[in-house]
Amino acid sequence: QETLQRIVSTLVSKNDEIHNFIDMLNHTIANVQVNSSNAISELDEEFDGLYSVLHEMKGSMANTIQQEEARKIQALQDQLSQCSHALESSEELLELAVQSLDIQNPSKLLEAARQIKDSVTVASAFRISLKPKVSDSMAHLMVDFTLEKRMLQAVKFLPVPKAPEIDVASCLVADNCITVSWRMPEEDSRIDHFVLEYRKTNFDGLPRLKGEQHWELIDYIKATQYTLSGLKFDTKYMNLRVQACNKAVAGEYSDPVTLETKAFVFSLDSTSSHLNLKVEDTYVEWDPTGGKGQEKIKGKENKSGSNAASPKRATNSSRASARGSRDRFAGESYTVLGDTAVESGQHYWEVRAQKDCKSYSVGVTYRNPGKFDQLGKTNSSWCIHINNWLQTTFSAKHNNKAKTLDIPVPDRIGVYCDFDGGQLSFYNANSKALLHTFRTKFTQPLLPGFMIWCGGLTVSTGLQVPSAVKTLQKSENGLSGSASSLNNVA
Repeated sequence: QETLQRIVSTLVSKNDEIHNFIDMLNHTIANVQVNSSNAISELDEEFDGLYSVLHEMKGSMANTIQQEEARKIQALQDQLSQCSHALESSEELLELAVQSLDIQNPSKLLEAARQIKDSVTVASAFRISLKPKVSDSMAHLMVDFTLEKRMLQAVKFLPVPKAPEIDVASCLVADNCITVSWRMPEEDSRIDHFVLEYRKTNFDGLPRLKGEQHWELIDYIKATQYTLSGLKFDTKYMNLRVQACNKAVAGEYSDPVTLETKAFVFSLDSTSSHLNLKVEDTYVEWDPTGGKGQEKIKGKENKSGSNAASPKRATNSSRASARGSRDRFAGESYTVLGDTAVESGQHYWEVRAQKDCKSYSVGVTYRNPGKFDQLGKTNSSWCIHINNWLQTTFSAKHNNKAKTLDIPVPDRIGVYCDFDGGQLSFYNANSKALLHTFRTKFTQPLLPGFMIWCGGLTVSTGLQVPSAVKTLQKSENGLSGSASSLNNVA
């Protein structure tokens, strides 16, 4: 009975599949009929358009012939009128000459001959051209559609465009932008535009069928290059593919490529903050109430999830032992730490302070700062500090030593950390001008650190190292013993 029940279930399932397939076939037949009708309508429109163009061209060219005919006839008629006047004058002069031959008086005959001679000299009959001013030929206004006829006879339905080829060597990931370049395997003058699709992924290599985000689409690209800008690189890679389209049909997609998107993504860890700070994801502000009347804020996961393209996050056990509860910092150490540690590589993030901030610091620290420690006042933390209380001071701090920075305070600060190279640099995030560089050998993982008093800070993560910063780093690293190197307060 169980076997029969399974057979019945299988047959029912198979019957449902066949019914669905029959419905799909009927729907496809209907679509074929509709699409064929649409194709014929579009074909009629194209040929009607061609007829219209030819008719318009015929009218224009016929008008040109008529204008040329009128011009030539007018020129010939003018010449005919001149010849008629000359002939009439010449006949009158001839008649006068014949009459003069009958004069018997020699003196009168001589006088008549002199007058006739003078008239002949100025007679129009001897000054006009006896050659037509224009030709009667109209051959220069003839047309030959032999080539066009061959082209029309060769007209076929539009072919499906071939798949483009992405030039990986020409693709660039920088400044939170991706520039994609591609080419057609062979020249195709009928290509109207291209379509670019992309999606973020944490898997290297070809796109996977399951567990992936939907493709994002950029349509009607006329060039063979496109720059995706304003991205947040909260995953390790980006899948990209391109298809070519002519007026009627889109071709196959190119082979997808996967580009690495190195970036450091973190959130502010509310469990590591001072009670006088209110923390939410990437924003922290001064809270003069000290958290009274508010529920304890639990540490949030990064928006991008655990698969973000970042260095290893601290484990729950190490985080619990290292940070504890909201009294992680006390006294005047109004500090909050990032929830992700830098253990290798080169990373970049930015910080924007509210205009009413009285005092704030931006930097990094080893994982276990003391409860009352302030950024830059220990040998395990580095920062730049801005104090807007009474008068503005701008300084770089490490190991309780400060170096005054005699430059304007930017509204956005960029932080560049080269863990393996032992370098921590701060930049004007707008102009990418270097503010200060610390050089040391980092012996432990680093956590981003922030101090705020009266005001708020917003942190931007998932950023590529800007190309301008890379250029400055190469230049700075090439100058051994340069001023930047000597500016260290370490």
